[in-house]
Amino acid sequence: MNWDLSEIFASFNELDDFIKKVDNDCKEFAEIYKDKLDSFKDFDEVIKKYETIEENISKIQTFISLNFALDTTKGAMLSKYEQKIDELYEKILFFEIEININLDIDNLIANSKNYKYYLKRLKEAKIHQLSLLEEKLLLKTSPVGARAFVRLFEEVTSKFKFEIDKKEISFEELLSLFQSSDRNLRKKANEELHKILEKNSLVLTFILNMIKTDLKITTDIRKYQFPEDIMHSYNQIKKPSVDALINACEENFDISQNYYKEKSKILGFELFEWDRYAPLFKENQKFSFEEAKKIVLDAFMEFDTQFYEIAKKAFDDNWIDVFPKEAKTTGAFSHSGIKSLHPYVLLNYTGTLRDVFTLAHELGHAVHQFLSYKQSYLNSNTPLTTSECASVFAEMLVFSSLLKTSNNKKALLANKLEDIFATSFRQINFTTFEREIHSFKDELSYDEISTIWLKHSKKMFEGGLKISKDYGNFWSYISHFIHSPFYCYSYAYAQLLVLSIYGIYESGKVDDFAKKYKEILSLAGSLSPEDEMKILGIDINDKFFWNIGLKKIRNLLENFIKE
Repeated sequence: MNWDLSEIFASFNELDDFIKKVDNDCKEFAEIYKDKLDSFKDFDEVIKKYETIEENISKIQTFISLNFALDTTKGAMLSKYEQKIDELYEKILFFEIEININLDIDNLIANSKNYKYYLKRLKEAKIHQLSLLEEKLLLKTSPVGARAFVRLFEEVTSKFKFEIDKKEISFEELLSLFQSSDRNLRKKANEELHKILEKNSLVLTFILNMIKTDLKITTDIRKYQFPEDIMHSYNQIKKPSVDALINACEENFDISQNYYKEKSKILGFELFEWDRYAPLFKENQKFSFEEAKKIVLDAFMEFDTQFYEIAKKAFDDNWIDVFPKEAKTTGAFSHSGIKSLHPYVLLNYTGTLRDVFTLAHELGHAVHQFLSYKQSYLNSNTPLTTSECASVFAEMLVFSSLLKTSNNKKALLANKLEDIFATSFRQINFTTFEREIHSFKDELSYDEISTIWLKHSKKMFEGGLKISKDYGNFWSYISHFIHSPFYCYSYAYAQLLVLSIYGIYESGKVDDFAKKYKEILSLAGSLSPEDEMKILGIDINDKFFWNIGLKKIRNLLENFIKE
């Protein structure tokens, strides 16, 4: 249940030899094509050579980033190899810039057999491209920009030590205590998290301010209107669509407010933030990893044999690094790698029901990533909004499977509603928090950020759950604010999209649903999200689209109250 990264490179010496080979490939590519792109007729072949180099660089990145994820004390190693990667990119940086400047890209798109959508995306990015010299300068200085503060954040937070009842526990173990049936223990966890974040407030505030400043500079020099537009461009959607999503969610915050009012009645006391995930009944079931594995595989098998087979391969072939370890990064992810390897799933499994759903979530990503290997490397990059769909859909498969056999449907419905709130309404609060933070030109103090955080956090809980002042600094451990500003709305987008997709699946109105759904996943980044969803008859530009998913959440609340 640990990764074996030697399957990528047996040693760092082998890695260094591979880098030398890729460096030679980059030099040769530049010698042949720099300032001569207009002389090559079969341009798909030129792109294919560029793509091979990109894929090999991705293999290097995979090895170093996963090594760092397992041991965040290896910051110097990470920095050393990131600079080597920058040097490789510098040699081929001319390629996409010259396509937009020197070639008739519309003609290239018309005549391309394999890279139409890649070229179309490149054309759309032209307005935000800089000159080759400017791009090189940015690449040269990137190690001391946002990337440096991402590394600092990981190194600082991975060293957090928490003490509960005179016992030292990890970050993941502390977070799992918020699901304890012991209210006093939940409150202690809340107080301990606040205390440690307060102790590290100087560096965590500085990191967020530097991320904010770096994004502001990037927004200005690349001629984006808003800082969030960079993420929208990556996600291949427009700000008005995100605005519609935010407005629709905020107009339906009464769902979560009413849920917590009902939960308060059942538990018999006024709820605070440490009670958000309090189990409704005394039993707080723990699941061994083998039990979680069976639950997920059974749910995948019920949906589709190929889903099951890919997920089983993930277990059998050690794609998953399962348990918390000293210096291991917190949270969970699935890294797609490249098709000559396989996806790499990182967990910090502690045995809660939420961990079972996290396993399903990350395996949903892994299945998607594995299916996307049908595409060539440049066509396999999926926007966050649709990549999160695969993970959330996998969670729904597990939820529906458990609901059929559960002896306590009310508790399971509660767990699912809380999970949906976490991946929809709470992510919207995160996004509006980021919007306000990034609207300030100057740096913000720790207290100013905490005040803004509290203001946005309270909106989805009004009247149902109280937020204490201690919660004010909980913004400072949210890694997405540092790693990927404005990432969070992608979860809400995917959650509501999946609820609509899952409704279609349950209705049985679409023939060969699993086949069509897998087709969407295997298309990866070779088509726009809009065109991919048309395969299931979904129009994501319909202004009423978000209401379908929100109605499903409201129905789940009604079922919870009735149960």
